[in-house]
Amino acid sequence: MYEADDTGVTATPDGARTVARSADDGSAVAVVSAQALSRATAARAPAAQRWYVAIMMCLVYTLSICDRYSISTVLELIRRQLHLSDANVAFLTGGSLAIFYVLFGFPLSWLIDRKSRRDIIVGSLVGWSGLTVATGLARNYTQLLLARIGVGVGEAGGTPGANSLLSDYFAPEQRSMALQVFSLGAALGTWLGSSLAGIIAYYYSWRGMFLALGAPGILVGLLIWLTIREPRRGRLDRHDSAASVPPLRAIMRFMSSQRATVHLILGTGVTALWGWGLLWWTPAFLMRAYGLNVEQAGTMLGRVYLIGGGLSMVGSTWLLSRPWLTDQRRILRVTGAAIAFGTVVTWFIYSTHSLALFKILLWLFIPTVYMYLGPSFGILNNLAPANMRAMYCAVLLLVANVLNLMVAPQVVGFLSDSFAPRGVPDAASLRLALLCLVPTGFWAAWHFVMAGRYLRRDLQRLAQARDLPAVSGGGAERPGG
Repeated sequence: MYEADDTGVTATPDGARTVARSADDGSAVAVVSAQALSRATAARAPAAQRWYVAIMMCLVYTLSICDRYSISTVLELIRRQLHLSDANVAFLTGGSLAIFYVLFGFPLSWLIDRKSRRDIIVGSLVGWSGLTVATGLARNYTQLLLARIGVGVGEAGGTPGANSLLSDYFAPEQRSMALQVFSLGAALGTWLGSSLAGIIAYYYSWRGMFLALGAPGILVGLLIWLTIREPRRGRLDRHDSAASVPPLRAIMRFMSSQRATVHLILGTGVTALWGWGLLWWTPAFLMRAYGLNVEQAGTMLGRVYLIGGGLSMVGSTWLLSRPWLTDQRRILRVTGAAIAFGTVVTWFIYSTHSLALFKILLWLFIPTVYMYLGPSFGILNNLAPANMRAMYCAVLLLVANVLNLMVAPQVVGFLSDSFAPRGVPDAASLRLALLCLVPTGFWAAWHFVMAGRYLRRDLQRLAQARDLPAVSGGGAERPGG
């Protein structure tokens, strides 16, 4: 139930009619519809303010992705300078990032559901930006490893906080579009972490690249702290309140009762394993298989990230506004079909020996690894009670980060080392390892289709819920059942 705010209005979970009562005599002072309440509350944040917040959160995401993926652009340079195997450099550049999230993702999300999200976002942004600078200052393997472990704070604190914050600036029917705008940060971040990173690394070394890319985040953090306020939690939702937050065990039990949520999280995670796992190694593959230098590889990929990825995000945002996609189940089916198509394309990308064909096919593959982001986060937030959104997002990011940053780079690295003649990894061994990862895209597509099958049922059960775990503070009960 909505708590009475400064308007003196409360709302029942089913969104029918709402009655506000005075604390003294319980007499009704206003009767409004939940829809009217939502509009009145939304009016407190003008459209310009809401979209300013969305753009700033997009910038946070951009810097997070840039700092995280820039190291994949210089992966081959680091491997050569430190004389590492593919498995060792995979752990240094990918697995180390995920360690921080595995250890601190849930504690930070617990805080996000209880404390100021703005302050946590700012602290996370300044923290990972400073550690990106520290990466450039590292003098040996151990220092580099420790710095990269800390950069994982970007996903652990920044992304769940931004998702939760945006959900209290945008009503449920606007969230998918707002979060798609937020997700544009993935295209912008990978472009900066590829093209700009490649140029800086080519002319000023990979250490200079980290120094240049880390510093701006500190200034952006200060700007967010000065210009964005913390909204009341759950103010735009009709089905629950953020007055109290249940324990982790109750949240996990409630989440696991939603089969659509489980499939959506697994679909998003396996898509990250497939798409971003392949792209993590692609700069190194281009340098080995086609003799490109770091600037050429970064610029070639960056152009596709920015234009292809950006158009994919904008195009999918436009599709989300079409009447025939108001049914979120169709969004999930379209997403699954796009990923299945992209999976077929990636087989030809990593099997061809033609650089010209490789470049053409990238324009078909890369857009598919962007279009799922906005719908996934938007639908996940609609499935989550307002007081659990950060934890829902944390679980999704935990699964995605473990599969994308720990499993994919490490497995590809181990396979490349094992396929390598005389234990020295080369273009052929890396090509075969990447082809082993390609079929996982079909697995991801299946999860999105299955999420669509259970979506309506889970949304209906959530809307009918009266006593969510936060109310009782005990074990989670399945809504409506």
